[in-house]
Amino acid sequence: MEVRLLLLVFICLHALHWAASAQQPEEATVIVKGSTKIAETNKNYICATIDWWPPEKCNYNQCPWGQSSILNLDLDHPFLAQAIQAFDNLRIRLGGSLQDRVVYDVGTNSPCTPFTNMSNGLFGFSDGCLSMDRWDKLNALFQKTGAIITFGLNALYGRYNVRRSFWAGKWNSTNAYNFVKYTISKGYPVDSWEYGNELSGHGIGARVDATLYGKDAIELKSIFQQLYKAPLSQPSLLAPGGFFDQQWYTQLLQTSGHGVVSALTHHIYNLGGGNDAHLIRKILDPKYLDRSEDTYRDMQLTLQRHGTWASAWVSESGGVFNNGGELVSNTFINSIWYLDQLGMASKYNTKVFCRQTLIGGHYGLLDTQTFLPNPDYYSALLWHRLMGREVLSVDINAPRKLRAYAHCRKQQQGITLLLINLSNTTGYNVTLQNDINVSLDKTASLHKHNSFSHSLRRAVSWLGRKPSSDVARREEYHLTAKDGDLQSKTMLLNGAPLELSDDGGVPAMSPALVAVNSPVYLAPTSIAFVVLPMFEAKACS
Repeated sequence: MEVRLLLLVFICLHALHWAASAQQPEEATVIVKGSTKIAETNKNYICATIDWWPPEKCNYNQCPWGQSSILNLDLDHPFLAQAIQAFDNLRIRLGGSLQDRVVYDVGTNSPCTPFTNMSNGLFGFSDGCLSMDRWDKLNALFQKTGAIITFGLNALYGRYNVRRSFWAGKWNSTNAYNFVKYTISKGYPVDSWEYGNELSGHGIGARVDATLYGKDAIELKSIFQQLYKAPLSQPSLLAPGGFFDQQWYTQLLQTSGHGVVSALTHHIYNLGGGNDAHLIRKILDPKYLDRSEDTYRDMQLTLQRHGTWASAWVSESGGVFNNGGELVSNTFINSIWYLDQLGMASKYNTKVFCRQTLIGGHYGLLDTQTFLPNPDYYSALLWHRLMGREVLSVDINAPRKLRAYAHCRKQQQGITLLLINLSNTTGYNVTLQNDINVSLDKTASLHKHNSFSHSLRRAVSWLGRKPSSDVARREEYHLTAKDGDLQSKTMLLNGAPLELSDDGGVPAMSPALVAVNSPVYLAPTSIAFVVLPMFEAKACS
């Protein structure tokens, strides 16, 4: 009896020990290398798209677009303007699959009609039309909100389908010429024009030969030079807005030549289709997330070898193709994927990252019906406000479930660190270090009998060479899901729900102030922006 009792006590104690240890956070170290930047983004790195899809765009028996397209979006909704204005200057890319079937209603004699279902049409739709009245109203919104505009032009106008998805023939630039001319005459400041959508490589629905595409880019560039009289007023020409194919992109650069294409644009949909039952598992799998790194790296190498005058943009990325994933793309869990992609792309000199969409589909930053922000809206806004242009290298001494990205702080002294925990069971106590001190520690260890070196090492703050201060504070912005539900549409900032005010105002997103030398606790499946105002980084000075 006593033996059985002792065995029961042992089992209970072992279970309690296991439970306690399972809840104990693991120790991790992140070392930030602030001496030099490894890459640089555009000042307006964060970008969002507005697409052309009509309400009849459906996949998997779901039709999530409603009235959210370029042609039918309620431009007067008060939440829309305030959501854009919160970014000061949000880049908005107008484009998408149907842009290569859009006719601009200027200099034409045909009726201006919207997209309608058409069984033999591209993506199952007829041609559509953008009226100049609608273009005027769109620009009124953009000028009111300070948006920076990238517009995707029709690259199939005048071409014909030869076989399967292959399109041939000369591009008819007349309609684009008249549209750009009208835009200039109205004083609408389009920052960049993107030529075509997903026509590169094997194409999506349609494809065009890279050599032909390069010649078109030369013609479009000459149109800009003709219509924009002042050289400094000329907008950027972007292309091809498709999925990266190294051989095709290289041929485009070689054919178009030096200085024609300002940025190579590509799309990222790395999680699968909207009906994929494993989306959440993929988002929390570091090996799966890392697959995108090859695309960013290969794009960077292509530009270094064949187009040093151009830069790389992600002009569309929704993660999940075919409208996004219901209760995934519009919930907290998606911010883990989204912010990780923003961090990863920035390391490879990606200048702009456009999220599909600002509104529309399941992946909108704003809800299609209510215009209320989804969690990713707040993630994008925090990145925009806190992460500067200069990208810093980090070393992570932790399991792969912990992700870390560092940038110079936005327009202020110091750095901002983005931490992402992919583990749904383990939290981390993250010790932050400056590589200045890591080097100093190594030097000091070689002279450990030297009392001066030993004293100096003790006096140095991880912030840099300056002595530590007991009153120094850092800012922490911890993002978690409401009630721990990763598929919640409500995001918590430092434990409080992020919600619009009654009049649609974006909430103040205030940080928690924490002693600078203490570890950062990162809860399971959570995100944190950590701002270090006094961090010593030469790259940020």
